[in-house]
Amino acid sequence: MAKKPVAYDENAIKTLDPLAHIRLRTGMYIGRLGDGTNAEDGIYVMLKEVVDNAVDEFIMGEGKRIEIERDGDSVVVRDYGRGIPLGKVVDCVSKINTGGKYNDDVFQFSVGLNGVGTKAVNALSSDFEVVSWREGRFRQARFAQGKLKADDEGKDESAPRGTMVRFVPDREIFGAYAWSDEFIAARLRFYAHLHTGLSITYNGTTFKSKEGLKDLLAGELGEGRQEYETAHARLDKLEIAFTHTTTYGENVLSFVNGQHTKDGGTHLSAFREGLVKGVNEFAKASFAGEDVRDGLLAAVAVKIQDPVFESQTKNKLGSADVRPWIVKEVQNAVLVWLHKHPEAAAKMLDKVRANERLRKELSAIKKDVRERERTTALRIPKLTDCRAHLGDGSKRADQSTIFLTEGDSAGGGMVPSRDVEVQAIFCLRGKPLNVHGLQRDAVYKNEELYNIMRALGIENGLDGLRYQRVVIATDADVDGMHIRNLLITYFLRYFEELVTRGHLFLLETPLFRVRNKDETRYCYSAAERDKASAALKNHEITRFKGLGEISPKEFARFIGPDMRLVPVTTRNVGEVDRCLEFFMGKNTPERRTFIEQNLVTDVI
Repeated sequence: MAKKPVAYDENAIKTLDPLAHIRLRTGMYIGRLGDGTNAEDGIYVMLKEVVDNAVDEFIMGEGKRIEIERDGDSVVVRDYGRGIPLGKVVDCVSKINTGGKYNDDVFQFSVGLNGVGTKAVNALSSDFEVVSWREGRFRQARFAQGKLKADDEGKDESAPRGTMVRFVPDREIFGAYAWSDEFIAARLRFYAHLHTGLSITYNGTTFKSKEGLKDLLAGELGEGRQEYETAHARLDKLEIAFTHTTTYGENVLSFVNGQHTKDGGTHLSAFREGLVKGVNEFAKASFAGEDVRDGLLAAVAVKIQDPVFESQTKNKLGSADVRPWIVKEVQNAVLVWLHKHPEAAAKMLDKVRANERLRKELSAIKKDVRERERTTALRIPKLTDCRAHLGDGSKRADQSTIFLTEGDSAGGGMVPSRDVEVQAIFCLRGKPLNVHGLQRDAVYKNEELYNIMRALGIENGLDGLRYQRVVIATDADVDGMHIRNLLITYFLRYFEELVTRGHLFLLETPLFRVRNKDETRYCYSAAERDKASAALKNHEITRFKGLGEISPKEFARFIGPDMRLVPVTTRNVGEVDRCLEFFMGKNTPERRTFIEQNLVTDVI
């Protein structure tokens, strides 16, 4: 049937007010929507936007504590700063491009520079309230979906000055969601470490730090093994902390004006360069950057006026003018610390030299592998690639995904049903090698692990990553879970940054299909199966034990726009070491006892 033509005339042109545009194009303002199961979901971005304003008051020397309470969906944030000027309370939370942060005299090192954050929270909340107290008076306003419902003002000489914001994320926008106290606590812990002297209370728990980024790394390390005491330097507009661990790769947390820049940026690259220069100057050597940084755990925080971010969510700094001074200050700070701590400096150089020896040993192995490649096909076996990749300028590069699937049977259903533009398939040959406790040369000696590394483009670090998402897709049985664990171990052992940067996911596929002649429902749990069974008369139930049992036509919906992905996340380096040692180590009797004591009977 021919598509009915749509008239394109004056009536087709629409003008939305700014708050309506936020509700229509939510992703432009807060990134992903989500349901609260991921720390980057929209509800946590909303909380961040409100807390950012409270923290900005502390940065300007106004108010040393922030109180946050959550009751169900509702969140209240109270600061004790200067309070919003009473005559501008309504405008500051409802009119785009309105705020005091365009004035450098009022807010010197603020993150919220676009005049959007709190307005977006207002527009995306079913219930939003703001109260400001100043000089014995208050102004209170209530909104629903960005529309003003009540506005009141008067005297209140007993209340301390400051601002209170209460909001409830709108379920019309976010659907079903649930707050995670763990995600909230992790974010607030960052705030406390980045702003020594600031006290943040969340539902009775207080977050406070004395030594800033040094405390932050202590939390990240947990019980992890570090090679030497944590180096720490705090300057006027720069703070750094670093140490080396027994792991591979590098893990650097970066911040701008208190904002966690998950994707790094110019300040991160400047830190990495300054660190290498400082180490080389101290050692009177010319170590390669990869040798200095392999095994590095670090944090860098900078204060910048008018930072330029690459998106409203502020995950990556784009300011080019900060690079020279950051490189120089980091280099000097590293040099001074190494001179003041000769014992730790000696241990650090031992680690760097060990990295150098390992790299040279690997280079010989790499040469042999390259020679073998010349005698075989250049293409990567078992990889069905897509067209768009990260860094190639493609419009859909940020959607690029590679599925690591369990065997040819699963790949046979996924290949014909995939989006050839952005979805690649890599079929595994049985169970991968358990690399826990093995050296890096294991990657080059094992063909499968080597080909996975090549397919992803991460041999020389994450800068060469070819896909935005790396998705493990295995059967929902014991063997599938084992393969999943083996792959996670591989990435955590050699490419931990892939996980900490949020690129690794698990694919959820349905366990059951319940259908009759009129309707088919796919169920991801026994509870969903029972609900579907009760709703459909004369139904039949199919249990999907393997991905190969799902037809290509059905698979298209499971890896389409609504596919269910579970992010693989970590709390800290110490937890990773402990978990891998317990679940993937040689302590079989201990694991067996754990399984026997915690086994839940399968009633499916």
